[in-house]
Amino acid sequence: MAEALARSPDYRVLRRLVARGIYVPTSGQEVRTGILLDTETTGLDCAKDEIIELGMVKFDYTADGRIVGVRDVFSAFNEPSGPISAEVTALTGITNEMVAGHKIDDAAVAAFVEDSLITIAHNSNFDRKFAERYWPLFEQKAWACSATEVDWRSHGFAGAQLGYLLNGAGYFHQAHRAVDDCHALLEILDVTLPTTRAPALALLLENARRPTMRVWAEGSPFELKDSLKKRGYRWNDGSHGRPKSWFIDVDEAALDGEIAFLRTEIYMRDVEPAVQRLTAFTRFSARV
Repeated sequence: MAEALARSPDYRVLRRLVARGIYVPTSGQEVRTGILLDTETTGLDCAKDEIIELGMVKFDYTADGRIVGVRDVFSAFNEPSGPISAEVTALTGITNEMVAGHKIDDAAVAAFVEDSLITIAHNSNFDRKFAERYWPLFEQKAWACSATEVDWRSHGFAGAQLGYLLNGAGYFHQAHRAVDDCHALLEILDVTLPTTRAPALALLLENARRPTMRVWAEGSPFELKDSLKKRGYRWNDGSHGRPKSWFIDVDEAALDGEIAFLRTEIYMRDVEPAVQRLTAFTRFSARV
């Protein structure tokens, strides 16, 4: 019945996501290893809030971005220093009873990620900061963000939320654990995009490898904040030692145009804004 419906243009069939089993690598096959990572935390502030769950899926992929198979899975709870709030429990489904007495094994995390080339999260701007705070080894890893480094809408998806992407890939899942979302992300990245005829992972890796330039509009006139927002600038509140300022990330080729915009439409004079060059090894990190 499902196959018959799927052949009709009047129906779309969603299948329950079943996590892949562990595969055995083929001798002589050239593959690379990546990590899909998701955290659940007591809040949004990586300086003071705590991780209460860590989920990871280790997978192999080819040079052209095709997923070969799952190498290993990691899932662990962590009891925070204080009670989990009712709001966090409602959001994550994690209770104080579930984490009681649990602690994530630092050595196990290090061993799990040691041979990986890249870490991928669906919100790396959030997950990388927490991961680096708990396990500094993540500072040495390249990172990619599957939520922001692929323009999913331009490839036919309804949005970048994990649920939208999973449905677009033909699946649904009942997310209960961080590792469940990692399994979901694996299937999303394995989808062949109709626009490129290649897996989504290939496009994500291509974009992650490309350096970007972070331009800071420090001291910009308050009355022009709407112009900055319209152009895509975001506000930084001064946390993590960063300027209290508007900023934007652009491709290297667009840097001159961005500086010209600031000079002619924001400052109305010749300025040299602060610029940082970001790569997969520094992007999304609290160190930058």
